[in-house]
Amino acid sequence: MLGYPAPDTKQDTVAAVDLGSNSFHMIVARLDEGRLQIIDRLREPVRLGEGLTPDNQLTDEAAQRALDCLARFGQRLAHLPPAMVRVVGTNTLRQVDDGGRFLRLAEQALGHDIDIIAGREEARLIYLGVAHGMSGGDDQRLVVDIGGGSTELIIGKGMDPIERESLFMGCVSATRSFFADGTISDKAMDKAITAAGIEVRPLRNRYRRLGWETAIGASGTIKAIGKVVQAEGWCERGISREALDKLRKELVSAGHADKLKLDGLSDDRRPILAGGVAVLSAIFNGLHIDQMAISDEALREGLLYEMLGQIRHEDVRERTTASLIQRFDVDTEQAARVEQTALALLDQIAASWDLENPEDRQMLGWAARLHEIGLTIAHSGHHKHAAYILANADLPGFSRQEQAVLATLVRCHRRKLKTDLFNTVGDNERVSVQRLTILLRLAVLLHRGRNPEARPLPHIEIDGEHRILLQFPGDQLAQRPLTSAELAREADYLAAINHHLTVAD
Repeated sequence: MLGYPAPDTKQDTVAAVDLGSNSFHMIVARLDEGRLQIIDRLREPVRLGEGLTPDNQLTDEAAQRALDCLARFGQRLAHLPPAMVRVVGTNTLRQVDDGGRFLRLAEQALGHDIDIIAGREEARLIYLGVAHGMSGGDDQRLVVDIGGGSTELIIGKGMDPIERESLFMGCVSATRSFFADGTISDKAMDKAITAAGIEVRPLRNRYRRLGWETAIGASGTIKAIGKVVQAEGWCERGISREALDKLRKELVSAGHADKLKLDGLSDDRRPILAGGVAVLSAIFNGLHIDQMAISDEALREGLLYEMLGQIRHEDVRERTTASLIQRFDVDTEQAARVEQTALALLDQIAASWDLENPEDRQMLGWAARLHEIGLTIAHSGHHKHAAYILANADLPGFSRQEQAVLATLVRCHRRKLKTDLFNTVGDNERVSVQRLTILLRLAVLLHRGRNPEARPLPHIEIDGEHRILLQFPGDQLAQRPLTSAELAREADYLAAINHHLTVAD
């Protein structure tokens, strides 16, 4: 199989891969004095969304197209360390329900982990990419990105999104619903625009009230429409309402996707252009847009700038965690005590338990800070309330898999344990999540009395993989009979997941 040549990569090279419903994209950049210099872009029209069945399975043909593409991308990324590559899956991969089978095959083909991101997280990253590509200024902007299966609409100012939504409509899904056989009739176009308008309707008044100075379109569908209307001479720049109307009439006049003869239209965009035009027309109508500029940057660039921020130790997940702590009125002093102890225990056994990945340390720290957010709902079952929040809330910066890990750690930080509680995380993470859970549980238990006075940290050792020895200095445990009793009960809890706790003075 022919693949892409691998460059002479160094640690200053980063890459972002966007696994969309229509196309897979990869962008490679070099860090140059704190700035990103794009050195390579790759795109393949995989049409993954076309292969999604009504019961959310992928057809063999679509899956194979995707895996072949990922194998080629993987050759290009083979010399980059995992920390310098970010791969995200969007709408179609959000919907696939096959027990994680395709995701495992995809990660194997690519050679890197794939994060499935929620629609609103996708919107945040799109805005980040567009904002970095714009000239400076504090003008309020509307950013629109029409993908294969979803459409993101964001209002933002400067580098900060103010409002963001992800709508369940896109060029591929609209084409499948209204132009499946390629026929483009006036009636089908009207129906497609109406269906998209129904999706836009819940947000149109809110967005109009917020307002914007500039409307900006991003990504393949809008860029393709802009290229056509400019090549045809219907507008000089961007996309005007009049040009979009002319394009829509031209599609209906042609009658079929195969008969479209438009300057600037690529062969791979021809079959899905009608769906994209219908979605964009509904957005123009619903939000009263007369002119739209076009950005060369979008999700992929947003991923790169996010990675650049993390390299500079500017992790948006830290801000998200701080926001949750404030919103749910967390006892920050108690959370800090638990975090400090959990991380100190981790430091002692990280090598023994293969928990030396920096992400393990971050997840344990965030879980310790957030383990009590459910108390604002009710004390009874607060670990379950907290886990629901963390699994289902929009958490900027966190992928769905990361949210699942965080929710599992918090859900399991107290009370009885069962192995099936860990089924919410992927197979590759299950062992490490169980081990992090044990450390969090021990830290929470040791601070159950909420005593602000510091006590000597117990020594922890791992014997084999499943035996844990916790040793307290001096007669400290004898002076804490309640802690001793709770540790005895904890040993019973851990035995349920095949871990054995021994406590000694």
